Amino acid sequence: MRERIPAIIKWIYPRRIWDGPAGEKVLYLTFDDGPVPQVTPWVLEQLGKYNAKATFFCIGENVERYPEIFRQVIKEGHVVGNHTYSHLNGWKTSVEEYIQNSLQARETMENELPQGTEFKNPLFRPPYGRIKNVQAKRLQQEGFRIVMWSIVSRDYDRTLSPEKCLQNVLNNVRPGSIIVFHDSFKAEKNMKKILPEVLKHYKNSGFCFKGLK
Repeated sequence: MRERIPAIIKWIYPRRIWDGPAGEKVLYLTFDDGPVPQVTPWVLEQLGKYNAKATFFCIGENVERYPEIFRQVIKEGHVVGNHTYSHLNGWKTSVEEYIQNSLQARETMENELPQGTEFKNPLFRPPYGRIKNVQAKRLQQEGFRIVMWSIVSRDYDRTLSPEKCLQNVLNNVRPGSIIVFHDSFKAEKNMKKILPEVLKHYKNSGFCFKGLK
């Protein structure tokens, strides 16, 4: 998987969100595959130290298992999005199964929202970035906005050192970049080393961190 998405890919799929506005010193940190104990609360703690907001693309099964962590994410002012119910690879899944799995995730999250809150502009990120065009079109018809990314930290790759993952981010960031991390057990080792460095570096460089809208 490329650390930074080539411009031609963004041109081919213009209806998918690849970057935020480039005119301001804002970065959009995103976290896939949670919520899970130990990891997601730790991420929230780190974000809080820098008054940073982020977007969490949640797996429905994990929301169902750990609803209190899901609600904590929302209560602390972060944005949540859909990452399917069971982390499906769209390229290997039929259209109907993929859509129903995604709608199941949406229903699960809606059922666990803190009282008085609701989804606005529902966001969806396909696991692995793999989604068929017809699946994307169907989800857009359901009202989802499909979010991809500018940069992948590759924190999930256990063959990479934390230093390499950090450079994947630092070498590619631009104002408006959407950066992928994972609040998962698989990515925990690398992510816990690089996230504080990213927050510190860009906060000191005059950037702020916002959730996607």
